[in-house]
Amino acid sequence: MEARDTELKKELNATLQARRELGDEYESALVDSFLEKVDQRIDGVVERGMRRRLAEQQMVAARGARTPKPTDSFGERFGFGIVSLVVAIPLSGIGGGVAGLSGLLVTWVGIVGVNVVQAARTHPGIFRGWRRGSAKDGDRWED
Repeated sequence: MEARDTELKKELNATLQARRELGDEYESALVDSFLEKVDQRIDGVVERGMRRRLAEQQMVAARGARTPKPTDSFGERFGFGIVSLVVAIPLSGIGGGVAGLSGLLVTWVGIVGVNVVQAARTHPGIFRGWRRGSAKDGDRWED
């Protein structure tokens, strides 16, 4: 900004010098010329500021478009739950029949894990911010 101020001062000094040399009859033309240069300078500063703000808004919009949002519907959640339970029946039989209680536990840990991953995928941040003893919800956990 300092360089621009120096240029503007030089322009003003040149305009004043030209007025001294040319006299009062050219004063209005010289003032108009100087004001036009000032106006162009102001327009340039405003235009650069507007371009910067527009670029910032576009970046915010682009970042906002990439943020994960819940994409599931009730039907998708319900369907995933039903499929999990239907698949859990034969998997429990196979796991329990082959490896006993430990196989059954491993099977159900896998089923629960898949459902947790699905919940985290469709609702980013669902497992963050739950607090125990909150005044609003008594069932929330503290971090």
